[in-house]
Order: sequence, then C-alpha cells, then structure tokens
Amino acid sequence: LSLKILLLTRATEDLEAEKTANEEAKVRYLREKLPPLQLRGLNIDDLQKVCKEIHEKIHVVDEDRYDCEAKVLKNYRDINKLKLKVQDLGGKFKKPALRKVRVSADEMLKALFGSKTKGSMDLRANLKSVKKEDIKQEKVGDWRKNVEAMSGMQGRKKMAGPGDPESSLSYAAIDLGCRGIPMMH
Repeated sequence: LSLKILLLTRATEDLEAEKTANEEAKVRYLREKLPPLQLRGLNIDDLQKVCKEIHEKIHVVDEDRYDCEAKVLKNYRDINKLKLKVQDLGGKFKKPALRKVRVSADEMLKALFGSKTKGSMDLRANLKSVKKEDIKQEKVGDWRKNVEAMSGMQGRKKMAGPGDPESSLSYAAIDLGCRGIPMMH
C-alpha cells in the first residue's frame, strides 16, 4: 500500500514538472517569434508600418499553414488510394492449391533439427497403450420368438374357439404389428 502511495506521489510530481516545462517552452518560443512591441512614442506613420509588418507576418504564417494542410490532405488521399488498391488486389489473388506431401518421421526430424538426430526415432514407442474393451452385443434371434416372449404368454398359444370374438383375427396380423385390424380367413 505504501509503495502504491509513493508511486502515485511520484507520478503527480512528474506531471507537474512536465506541465511547467511545457509552459516554459511555450513562453520561450513566443519570445523568440514575437518580440515585444514598442508602441509608445510612435506617430501614426510608424504605427501603420508596424501594422503592415504584422499583417505580412500573418500572411506568411497563413500561407505556411495552408501549404501544410494541403500536404496533409494530399497524403491522406494517397493513403486512401493505396488502401483501395490493396483491397482490389486482395480480391483478385487466387490462392494456390496446396499439395499433400508424405514425409516420414525421420525426414521430418532431419528437416527440423538438421543432422543432429541420431539414427531413426520410433515415435510410436512414446505413445500410451490403450486396451480395447470387447463390446458385448445382444444376440439377435428369431423376431417371432421375441414377440411371443414379450406378449406375456410364455410360449403358450391362445386357442380361439368358435364363440370367441377374436377368432376372426389372424395371429399373423398380430405378429406383423397390425394389431386391431381384423383379417378374414
């Protein structure tokens, strides 16, 4: 915490020193470029000469400012034109199709490390071995037996009599999954 406070005080001191240095540089520059005017004791002709000199200096400064602005605008336009050219070229360039190259492990190591490698390295020796588990699959038998076993009759067939309303139904229709659809003999 105290280190943080020390850093903050140091930063504020540096900022204040920088501000004073900038102000001093500004005052020095203005003293060099703008000498103080001695207007006391001058007649009208001398005051007019001083005004003309100041206007000429203003005119020169305005010309320089205009020239600088024109250069900046020209450079800005050139940059935009070059950006557009780059974008146009980016759309027209067709990427070449990459070819698949088969490289053995030894050749790859030689290319990467140069001739520093000794002999051939077996990269498969470092791999972890994985045991394959046998997946047990259910044996698929006769589907008719599975349907009878699931019907709850445990292999017994229902005997249909002449007075039985279900006698008109065919067991084949039940086996085929068409329950409730009467089939005539």
